[in-house]
Amino acid sequence: MHRIVNVVGVGGSSRPGSTAEKALRIVLDAAAKRGASVQLIAGPALSLPLYDPRQGSTTPQARQLLSAIAGADALVLASPAYHGGISGLVKNALDYVEELREDTRPYFSERAVGCVAVANGWQGAVATLAALRDVTHALRGWPTPLGAAINTSTTRFSPAGDCKDDHVQAQLEEVAAQVVEFATQRALAATPTASLL
Repeated sequence: MHRIVNVVGVGGSSRPGSTAEKALRIVLDAAAKRGASVQLIAGPALSLPLYDPRQGSTTPQARQLLSAIAGADALVLASPAYHGGISGLVKNALDYVEELREDTRPYFSERAVGCVAVANGWQGAVATLAALRDVTHALRGWPTPLGAAINTSTTRFSPAGDCKDDHVQAQLEEVAAQVVEFATQRALAATPTASLL
């Protein structure tokens, strides 16, 4: 019997229900269907003061974000493309992860990270996905083999958050599958052999 893995999703925009948040919710829903415990940190929860390393995590929201990331077995990051890269809101939240540098598992160490980027065009979506993967590497995380770049000029989401493109839906579900599978394998590898009997 394996333990339930905890997957934390971070992203979206300051607008609740943004396309990036809808895509992130689809990944987390798919992860939950695979048996993971999931937590979403999006929208207003990401409205943090500009990160200042001299002051650290001084707000309750920042401490909640860091606690969730530190306790995660895996992560999913989602960002809209802002001028060819990660949005300032998401990047600022990721800058706070510097506060986990002395944690037992520093930064994103030992965790799979699924990446999702959303833009009104392929160039922005692909560039932002690459930037999310670069940040994941810099924070010592392991990007999943598949990331999702979503072009909103060809893919629509319903007001309720349903994806109207079967191919994109399948990609988001595969990101979830890879995140959960990796986190589960990691948890099993860390379990003492005697407790498996």
